[in-house]
Amino acid sequence: MPGDALELNDFIRHCEVETIESAMLEDLYSGDITTEATVPDDHRSKGVIRAKSSGVVAGIRVAQMIFSMSKNPIAFTARKKDGDVVAAGDVLAEAVGKTETLLVCERTVLNFMQRMSGIATKTAEFVALIKHTKASLLDTRKTAPGLRFFDKEAVKLGGGTNHRIGLFDMMLIKDNHIDASGSVQEAIRRAKEYRKHKMLDVKLEVEVRSLEELQAALPFTPDIIMLDNFSLGDLRKAVGIVRAKKASIQLEASGGVSKETIGAIAETGVDFISVGELTHSVTAMDISMKISPIGSTI
Repeated sequence: MPGDALELNDFIRHCEVETIESAMLEDLYSGDITTEATVPDDHRSKGVIRAKSSGVVAGIRVAQMIFSMSKNPIAFTARKKDGDVVAAGDVLAEAVGKTETLLVCERTVLNFMQRMSGIATKTAEFVALIKHTKASLLDTRKTAPGLRFFDKEAVKLGGGTNHRIGLFDMMLIKDNHIDASGSVQEAIRRAKEYRKHKMLDVKLEVEVRSLEELQAALPFTPDIIMLDNFSLGDLRKAVGIVRAKKASIQLEASGGVSKETIGAIAETGVDFISVGELTHSVTAMDISMKISPIGSTI
């Protein structure tokens, strides 16, 4: 388990490399038989990666990483930066090298870029709906298996904020923990005792399902209280209760969040709003890569 920022960054990089290698392997297995049959081994081309729809681009860094991991050198030039707002027709990047390598990498590159850009675009849309408030938009752990770090990077590029990365970097007491502990008070007490004993420098958040559970949790001063599926009226009451106590506890709204509801939720005064839809229901951005022989016009 990673113990500090440097170790965590190394861990993330290791997971990214393994995920890319796995994606390439599932596509290749024993080889690209179509390219091997039709393209001369010494053939060279330029690939132009272009947006076919508008949005926030993400995954350019990952595309460069994929090409850099190929067996033959590819000259990669980014024409846009991750996080840029792009229009249909914009050139995002260019890659020059052996045609075989470009074709082998093409689909993996596009799969990552399309998914990440879709997440970044949706995140930006949600962020725009709450920009008039103090609330921050959070992602969740509802990511595609194996793609956690790419999904969360895309959320940040769209203007959102990453919640916990996994089960190791934050204590989040949810309903099942509370039920297993016997009460919200006992769950928080145990979590604080564990955090102290293990000398963990992590935040402690607890999910509550009612105003009664909120009142029970407050004396134990968790760092964050998640208000799960509260009505707008109860969200306002919860904010009022916590602020009246002048507690430093932050509040997160979760559940029932959509583009239609997020503005009103943010206006209740909560600090955070978590949205699983950012990563569990992704609409990919339309991106293509057109490959042409060196010297031709694209």
